[in-house]
Amino acid sequence: MDERFTAPFWDERYSSATRIWSGRPNPQLVAEVDGLSPGTALDAGCGEGADATWLAQQGWRVTGVDVSAVALARAAAHTDPEIADRITWQQVDLLSGWAPEQLANDLVNSQFLHFPRAVRDQVFAGLAASVAPGGTLLVVGHHPSDLETTARRPQDPDLLFTAEELAAALDPGQWDVLVAEARPRLADDPDGREITIHDAVLRARRHP
Repeated sequence: MDERFTAPFWDERYSSATRIWSGRPNPQLVAEVDGLSPGTALDAGCGEGADATWLAQQGWRVTGVDVSAVALARAAAHTDPEIADRITWQQVDLLSGWAPEQLANDLVNSQFLHFPRAVRDQVFAGLAASVAPGGTLLVVGHHPSDLETTARRPQDPDLLFTAEELAAALDPGQWDVLVAEARPRLADDPDGREITIHDAVLRARRHP
């Protein structure tokens, strides 16, 4: 397996600093989940736990899964005791064949999980299968157009995807695709210059 997708790789990366990410929930999660009634949620690739924590603060009962034990320990250590009983942290290798329980979650959130195309479809199909009737699948990733910017991104085009590509894999007899777009937002490049980047945003609702 490519070391970029293994637990040792991510454990080493998380161990290299006291914090890797901002500690804030991803903006597309906040935008798309606002207004949904809280229920059970799966946060796939939860990292240091900002998204899972935000969801729990909104009343969701969340399972945060990640390949890195270091990231999960950090997430648990930073969890507010007032919401700790609403979050379960679980070490999972999404490429190992593990799949979440089918039809079990009112929300499945995947933010910036980037795998080679050869395995991507299988991983996202497993996540989609975990969405309960009437539930929401939210997938956000780096759009391929970001390769044309100076943003810090994976430079392997095989790792990037469009929302339309993911939407095409959903059975229209079972899903309503509510959002499938390249959504612009402002960010700073490695030199501190403000640039426009694009997130691939897919939000779909499983039929009740």
